[in-house]
Amino acid sequence: MAGRARSLVARQLLAASLGLIAFLGLTGFALDRAFTETATNSLRARLKSYASAYYAGGEISRSLEFQEPNVPPDPRFVQPGSGLYASATGPKIDWTSPSTLGRDLPRIGTLAAGQTRLDGPMDVVDKAGGPTERVYRFAMGIIWEDGSGKNKREIPFVFNVFENTAVLNEQISVFRLALWRYLGLAALLLLGVQMLALRWSLQPLRRVMRELSRVQRGQAEGMSGSHPRELAPLTESINAFIVSERENLDRYRNTVSDLAHSLKTPLAVLRSSLDNGVHETALREEVRNQVQRMSEIVSYQLSRGISTGHQLFAAPLEIEARAEGIVTSLEKVYAGKRVLCEFELDPGARFHGDQGDLMELLGNLLENAFKWAHQRVLLTAHSDAARPNRRPGLLLTVEDDGPGIPPDQVDRLLQRGVRGDERVQGHGIGLSIVQNIVRSYHGELNVDASKELGGARFSVRIPPGL
Repeated sequence: MAGRARSLVARQLLAASLGLIAFLGLTGFALDRAFTETATNSLRARLKSYASAYYAGGEISRSLEFQEPNVPPDPRFVQPGSGLYASATGPKIDWTSPSTLGRDLPRIGTLAAGQTRLDGPMDVVDKAGGPTERVYRFAMGIIWEDGSGKNKREIPFVFNVFENTAVLNEQISVFRLALWRYLGLAALLLLGVQMLALRWSLQPLRRVMRELSRVQRGQAEGMSGSHPRELAPLTESINAFIVSERENLDRYRNTVSDLAHSLKTPLAVLRSSLDNGVHETALREEVRNQVQRMSEIVSYQLSRGISTGHQLFAAPLEIEARAEGIVTSLEKVYAGKRVLCEFELDPGARFHGDQGDLMELLGNLLENAFKWAHQRVLLTAHSDAARPNRRPGLLLTVEDDGPGIPPDQVDRLLQRGVRGDERVQGHGIGLSIVQNIVRSYHGELNVDASKELGGARFSVRIPPGL
């Protein structure tokens, strides 16, 4: 099983820490090298100044002995073991400063006149057996000219100045201590700033997580729209997914409800036939017809999601025969009311669409009229005149002589699950199905009072097609 992935904060802090360590490490190394070179150059310049001062203030006697100046460049040159030493060495000269008492200084070969050299660290041995001393040496090649003419002498020698490494090492140590202390403080400060910057920059993500948690708990319907543009595609996708899932869930529920509602009439017809003691032959035929009808209803509802809608090349469907079949079934269901259904159908009126849509449209409108009518129901159908080269539309009207619908209740009754009278049996979805079908054909459903029968009038207009 894979381990739990690191959080974004941990990833960012790890990356920032590694980058910061690498940057500060390289910076510290570069500064350390620069200071070391600067301190070494300073040491070289200092020792060179000592050598130049000695050379300028000294003399070489006739016996080829180097005579140091009365006042040395630094008092440490006359203090034994002071850590600052000088010597003059050559084929004929061998001199050391008083500070070298008891110490054996390293020697160097000849150097050309004016040539300088810095060596070290190297060892200075204590003749008395004391600890070996580490020193830097600056050597300068010199040619001493004495006399003139035939008596002129050139005496080559090397003047050396030695200094204990402790001086340079202490300077470097002090610098390194201060350098890494300040770099460490800078690292802590930068990490703190990075953490604050991460908290601020990741705040929108935390907000998305809180909103998503609220959606999961059912406390919010979706993600808000006020997010940075980098997160906008994510939140929009989440909202689209939520809407899609809700629409699918509603579609599944509606399909089941529509299926149950559509099967209600065939089942009621079968129940009525059984209750009325219909002859066996007639009952068998009725069962066959209603089972066929229920099979068509199931097939229609299952395929409704892809077949419902305005079809460009749908075959025209004749209305009268289908309306008569529905009315015959309803007359059996509502036989006790003895409702009379009249037709006023234009022979040329046709429905251009799916047969299941037409059956649902007529079935729900006529069943609603039968349910509320006292004695009469009127179905009218007329063609909607079309322009040349366009198929005609359809004007379909169903009226009843029932109590009617108050104008202020129309919108409420067209909502899914709402019934006009809770005492009347029904599901309250028939008119919602009608409205959905009419909308899928870009049509209109109007509900008003019937001038002829006095009850409600449902008018459906399907516009002309291409």
